[in-house]
Order: sequence, then C-alpha cells, then structure tokens
Amino acid sequence: MRGSAIGRASLVLLVAGCLGILGQLLFFDVAIGLNLPIAVSLLVVGGWFLKRPMTRVERRDLWLGPAAVAFAVFAAIRADTTIVGLDVLAALGLAGGALASYGRRPVLRRSFGRLLTLGFAVAGWMLAGAAPLIGAVGRRLPRRRGSLERARPALPVVRGLLIALPVVLVFVSLFSAADAVFADVVADLTRFDLDVGTLPARTILAAVLGWLAAGGLALAASRPARTETSVPAAVEPWRLGTTETVTVLLVVNALFVWFVAFQGAYLFGGLDTLGAIGMTYSEYARRGFFELVAVAVLAGGLIVAAERLVRRRGRLLIGAAIGLAVLTGIVLVSAGLRLRLYQEAYGWTELRLYVIATILLLGIVLAALVVALVTDRVRWIGHAIIAAGLAVGLGLNVLGPARFITEQNVARVLDPSLVPASGRSGIDTSYALSLGDDRIPDLVRVLPALAGHEASLVREELRHRLDELRVDPGLRAWQAWNLGRQRALTALTAAEARGDLD
Repeated sequence: MRGSAIGRASLVLLVAGCLGILGQLLFFDVAIGLNLPIAVSLLVVGGWFLKRPMTRVERRDLWLGPAAVAFAVFAAIRADTTIVGLDVLAALGLAGGALASYGRRPVLRRSFGRLLTLGFAVAGWMLAGAAPLIGAVGRRLPRRRGSLERARPALPVVRGLLIALPVVLVFVSLFSAADAVFADVVADLTRFDLDVGTLPARTILAAVLGWLAAGGLALAASRPARTETSVPAAVEPWRLGTTETVTVLLVVNALFVWFVAFQGAYLFGGLDTLGAIGMTYSEYARRGFFELVAVAVLAGGLIVAAERLVRRRGRLLIGAAIGLAVLTGIVLVSAGLRLRLYQEAYGWTELRLYVIATILLLGIVLAALVVALVTDRVRWIGHAIIAAGLAVGLGLNVLGPARFITEQNVARVLDPSLVPASGRSGIDTSYALSLGDDRIPDLVRVLPALAGHEASLVREELRHRLDELRVDPGLRAWQAWNLGRQRALTALTAAEARGDLD
C-alpha cells in the first residue's frame, strides 16, 4: 500500500533522526566504551521493529543481531586499542547482516561470493542514507490513515510517559536532596555541558550518524526484489582438467613432504643446525614462522581453488587434497613451535599473540576443509572461515591480549625460573607502556621489582595516566565507561595511596 510505504518512510526518518541526535550525545568527544553497545543495540532493535509486518527472519540469521551487540559489549570491557578496533568492525559487520536479514535478504544461506556481494549492498544502503526515504515522504500523501490507525494503541502509553515525566522529576529532586551520594549519581548521569563552540561539530556528527542510521533502518524496513530473496544458481565457471589438477596437487605434496622431512630432522628432532647451516638451534627456531603462516594460507587457497575448478571430482583428487591439508597442518605446527621457542626466549608481544591466534584459526579452517572435502561441501568453507574468525575473536576478547601479555611478562620478572637459559629476563617497559589500560594493574604489581631509570619511567607514565583518568572529560563521561579503564583507575588509586607512585 502506497500510504503504508510513505508512513513507514516517515517513521524510519524519525527514528534515524533520533538515533543521530542520541549518537552525537554518545560519541562526541568521548572515548569508546558503554556508548558502542548502546548504539549498536538501538540500531539492531530499531531495525527489528521497523521491519515489515509478517516478515519472518530465517532462523539461521537470528543470531546476527545478538552477536553484534555481544562484540560491542566487549568494546566496553577491554581497554586494548587493537582488540577494541576488531570488536568495532565485527559489531558493525554483524549489525549490517542483521539489518539485511530483517529486510528479507537471507545471509547465511548465500554462497561466500554472494555474501560478499551482500556486504557491498549493505554498505551501499548505508551510504545512500535518507535519500530514498526523503523521496518517498515527498510524494503526495493519500487519504488513508492506515499508519496512524496502527499507531493509535501506543498513544495512551506516550501520554502516560509525558504525564509521568514531571512526577519523576519531583521525586528525583527529593531523593537528591535527601542523599548526597544519590545526588552525585544523578548529577553524573544528567550532566551535559553544552559548549556553543562545539554545536556545529555536534550537528555535523548527528547528521552523519542519522544519515547512516537511516540507510540501515531503510534496509531493514524495505521490501527486496524477488532476485534478492532467492539465491539464484551460480553461473558455471571455467573448469580445469582432472589430470592437470591432480598433478599440481601431487607435485605440491611432494614439496611439502620434503620440507616436513627437514622439519622433523632439525626442528622437531634437534639435529645440529650449527653444523648444517651455521646457525644455532634457537636461531633456527626463531625465524620463518611468518613465512610458514603465509604458506598455510596459500596452500589452503590452492586446495579450495583446485576442488572448485576441477572438471570431475575423484578419489585421487580428494586424497591429494586431504594429504596437502594434513601436510599444511604439520607446517602450522612447525610455525607454532618456532613461535613458542621465540616467545619463551624473549617474552610475549601483541604480534606474537596474534600470530598464534592466526595459527589457531588456520588450524580450525584446515580441519573444516578436510571435513568439507569428504562431504563435498567446500563451497561453504568461506562461512567456516567467518565462523572460526568470530570464535577466535571471542576467545581473544575473553583472554584480553594486553592484560595477558603484561601478566605473562611480569611473571617472568617476578620469577626468573620461567626464563630459559638462552632467554632474556626483564620487561620491556617502553613496549609495556604502549599497550592499553588493561596492562596497568600488572604494571602496578611489578613496580616494586623495578629499579633505576626503568622504575622512574613507569612511575611517571602511571602518574600521568592516573591524572588523565581522573580529569579527562572524554574518559570520565558515563558514555565512555569501560571496565578495563575502571580497573586501571582502581589499581592506580590504590598504588598512590600506598606511595608506590612517589
């Protein structure tokens, strides 16, 4: 119905405008924290309620919205720049998928290529923003009042809220007068210092956020074309001969067997690498893991390409592909062992932790690839990669990279027996100070064990950070509340009281 469409467009514009105004209150000149899960939740919930009546979202897509909120919540838990950045990307991507599913565009049952196409389409909707909606609202309104009639049952609730507002304000005033702590809490929650000089910037931010929200909500409220609700058959791609494909895989397998044999002799077996190549065993173990990770990625891509492009699947092809996957797994084990020896000698860094996470991710994907080869479902390996990536990302959030790295490196300082004979003890204070606020409780813990310039450097940095956490309005605002920063403030305050920062 045309009237219904115009009424829906007006409603989407109204909700998007409210989200834009709220967005600038949440994000203007404050750090990422509690504001992100609030914003993502409102966007996902708004899309759900604005979807067309009788629209049924596919069951396999129902998890997208809650998952988007979950990753946004982790951004309010961790105070680690890298992991928070990944959380923001994951939350936005999952929210976009959720909005598309609300608009009757299936997500998970698409092939990986069409999933990427949908991602570009969602981005297009967001960038288009309110443009299609403004055109719909600008048309002549019909005489029907269908949308208003459907909204009439909600009018008593709206009137009740308006009546309750002054009553609540009276009680809040009385409670605030009766309890100073309650008054401070209310003051923190309701404080809004409007600087007229920031009004243009706030207006621009509200307009940008409202525009993007309008695009996402319009996607959720839209009616897709028939071609968007179905998944058409893929165009038959160019095929490679079975013999040629098997030959390629067997040659690559032979190369991998040769390399794995050397790994077994020198890395796993511990033969004299100094006598073989003029390099010590530890030096041999510390180099090459990045290259081996790249080898694993390329090998996995080769297996998928061979299976998808071969003219006819056969047992020899499947066996060669599975063999290459197993050999690639051994290469990953070699890369992991090299990195473990390097880490044991020199301690943890973000790069080493994320490389280990990548190795774990690739191992999961290789296992999924073997299952896909046996069951003839390699076309879904892209979905397995996304699922494994989200699972590893969830694990990293639970672990807390900056907290874990600092905790482990501090343990090496407090207990030198954890450092091997060929390793290096101590803590790289310059590197530790570059991590996020999640590292602060452990830095406070190790402070008494430091001495000289190192101790002075850490104390100065911690005092400076304590001042920032106490007075910086962008960090003190309730919108920016973050569990990691709160724990850092608590640890620093206790250290100051003990005199550890003097």
